[in-house]
Amino acid sequence: MTVPVNARSLLRRWLPALALLVAGSAAVANTLTQNVSWTIDRTGTTTKYRVVAYGDSIYAGYNGSITSAAKYSAPTVDAEYLSALWNADIESVRRAKSGAVASDIYNNKIVAERSYMQSSNTRVVTFEMCGNDGLQARSAFKSQTGTCSYAGLQTAVNNCKTYVAAAMDYINANAYAGTRLKVIANLYYPGYNADNVQSSCRDATTGATVNLRDVFLPRVATMNYWMCEYAHQKGFQCADSFAQYMGADYDSNGDGQVDSDALRHVAGESESSYVTRITGTLRPTLRDANTHFVSSSSSYDYIQSDDTHPTYVNGTVTAGLFGGTTGSGAPRYTSFTGGKSPIWNRYGHERMGWALSVYNPLTP
Repeated sequence: MTVPVNARSLLRRWLPALALLVAGSAAVANTLTQNVSWTIDRTGTTTKYRVVAYGDSIYAGYNGSITSAAKYSAPTVDAEYLSALWNADIESVRRAKSGAVASDIYNNKIVAERSYMQSSNTRVVTFEMCGNDGLQARSAFKSQTGTCSYAGLQTAVNNCKTYVAAAMDYINANAYAGTRLKVIANLYYPGYNADNVQSSCRDATTGATVNLRDVFLPRVATMNYWMCEYAHQKGFQCADSFAQYMGADYDSNGDGQVDSDALRHVAGESESSYVTRITGTLRPTLRDANTHFVSSSSSYDYIQSDDTHPTYVNGTVTAGLFGGTTGSGAPRYTSFTGGKSPIWNRYGHERMGWALSVYNPLTP
């Protein structure tokens, strides 16, 4: 078969990158930029405001592809809610890098791409980070043999705290002065059930193997505490993805609270109180988000088959190796009864987008 000249040119251009990406999952995770700009184009208005979202594969809407991503990842879901609330067109600008650790998102997205949040039509700035710090530390711990070392896990926690605080300070100093809302989304725990196994390494004190979930859960809780605590200290809101994903939408333990509400971070709560509540008191209510119960008899899958990324609906856009989409489309829903779409709790990205939307100001 003869390959056309223009096709050969494209192959020469992309083969080195493709080779790198095929070489291993680590390469994919650490090099895949997935930027998308999608405008919710509302009938009867030309006024347009902007939501700027910085993050990793979660906000990117990663779906396992190196060339596409979910059209309606959480920030764009929130843009749809804003469009109805403000009767305006809303541009969702997602500046994301799948596989990026917190320092990478801070330096190469939030700082390097600050111009997106400096635009005079920006009204919401949101970010998420630290998931890959945790995932990489988890993978490294799982591969250990001999005596367990917890140093890598603690480094991930420390880096998360450092760059979350730095990101908030930088956004406060650089976002457009008319920005109405700044919000962070914290971490859910992907692989919660899969981690309920023993380690290959042995604890230095007991000489026994350790349960991986017992090791990882307190670290996730500590990261989440500081994400929300720094948010309260620095003028941000905190969309508690952990509570939204890991707790059922009914009272499973008879304590008088819906599980997903009971798990939420409480402003002013101490770190030790929060971690104890998540890892001890309310731990029996935690459920793997692959089976998120919206009632005692009905559940939805919030996690894709990779056991990591949120589920989504309504198609994909180009995002990744061949660039990113800049486009627009009519809203799926033009109004929201009770502030919730009909599918607000059926998919992971829909749930996260709704969690962001509850903090939306009434006016732009």
